[in-house]
Amino acid sequence: MKCPYCGYLESKVIDSRPAEEGATIRRRRECMSCQKRFTTYEIVERLPIVVIKKDGSRQTFDKVKLIRGMIRACEKRPVSMAEIESAADKLEQELQNSLDREVSSVHIGELVMEKLRQIDEVAYVRFASVYKDFQDIHSFMDELNRLLDDKNKN
Repeated sequence: MKCPYCGYLESKVIDSRPAEEGATIRRRRECMSCQKRFTTYEIVERLPIVVIKKDGSRQTFDKVKLIRGMIRACEKRPVSMAEIESAADKLEQELQNSLDREVSSVHIGELVMEKLRQIDEVAYVRFASVYKDFQDIHSFMDELNRLLDDKNKN
C-alpha cells in the first residue's frame, strides 16, 4: 500500500477491524519509511450492474441516483434517511444476488415501488405517479384503488 505522505510502497498493518456492519475492513497502517500512520478500507469488489433504459441505452447502476429518487418521493413524509438508505442497500443487494449483470430500468422501478410501499404509502403513490406516468385522474385513482385492495386483503 502506497504511503499517502511519502509515497513509499511498503507499510505494515497495525490494526484491522470490521467496519460498516461487516461490509468493509478498516486497517490502520504504518509506513515503513516515514513511520506515519494512515487508514485504508478493504471492500468486496462487485461486478457492475448495467441498467437498460426504456430507450435501449445502457448505463451503470447508480445507487446515489436511486436514493435521490426515493428522497424526492419521501419529501415532507415521516421517513428517515436511514430507512431510505436501508431500502436502497437491500435493493442493490437483490440486484447483486440475482447474478444478472444487465437489468431493465422497468424492473428497478418496480423494486423501488415495492420498497416504498413498505416504508410509506404516500411516498409509494408519489413515486408511482411519476414512474407510471399517470396521464389523468382515472389512472391515479386506479393505482390508489389497487393499493387499498391490497391493504384490505392483508
